[in-house]
Amino acid sequence: MKSLILFDLDGTLAESKSAVDAEMSGLIRALLQVTRIGVISGGGWPQFLKQLLPGLQDDPALVNLTLLPISGAELYVRRDGWTPLYSHAFSSEERAQIIADLEAALRDCAFDIPQVWGPQIEDRGGQVTLSVLGQQAPIAAKLQWDPDQRKRKQLVERLSANGVLYSAHIGGATSVDVTRPGVDKAYGVRQVSEVLGIGVEQMLFVGDALFAGGNDFPVKATGAATVSVRDAEETKRIIETLLACRSGVGF
Repeated sequence: MKSLILFDLDGTLAESKSAVDAEMSGLIRALLQVTRIGVISGGGWPQFLKQLLPGLQDDPALVNLTLLPISGAELYVRRDGWTPLYSHAFSSEERAQIIADLEAALRDCAFDIPQVWGPQIEDRGGQVTLSVLGQQAPIAAKLQWDPDQRKRKQLVERLSANGVLYSAHIGGATSVDVTRPGVDKAYGVRQVSEVLGIGVEQMLFVGDALFAGGNDFPVKATGAATVSVRDAEETKRIIETLLACRSGVGF
């Protein structure tokens, strides 16, 4: 088995913005008994607190879990509670400029947006995210809005013309994420490799967006082994396979 199994969160361990279900939580706890796990997401720390951690309870094996919000711009480990080892947050002035640029780009693109569910812009500290349909948009509406990424590519192109303060890239089903230049999931993989002292060749990444243009795709450039899944149900089968192969055969 690999020394570290990395998982995307939304679309891989759970549906978008939804909690990890009881079966998945049980499988994660079982896998933590035999290997290290990392979870990396474009979402901020509150998303981990809401979606992932409640189902894991206070298991001693959580010392084997590393959490990377904002694609690795932050990294948390379990010590006396969850401890951030670093955080590469934007300054208040930088965040204000990014928010203004996101609002301008959305106005300029003039998309047909019949309904918005909740705030469209979320300040995550080291990342600012524009969710075009709003942070609480239902999954069905999000999946229908931009299935070919054409609209989000327009937003990214407009934002990328603003200079070198930040990097804009496609996030979830309706979102564009703005981070410091170079911060993506490949960055997160390299950071966790350095912090844990585990070579990328000893990692396996599981994600639902490993296709070109997907927010998991940058991981492929690191040299880590990858497995593409359709959804959380398929991830469960992958974890079951990993548990069956814990003797070292296979993965």
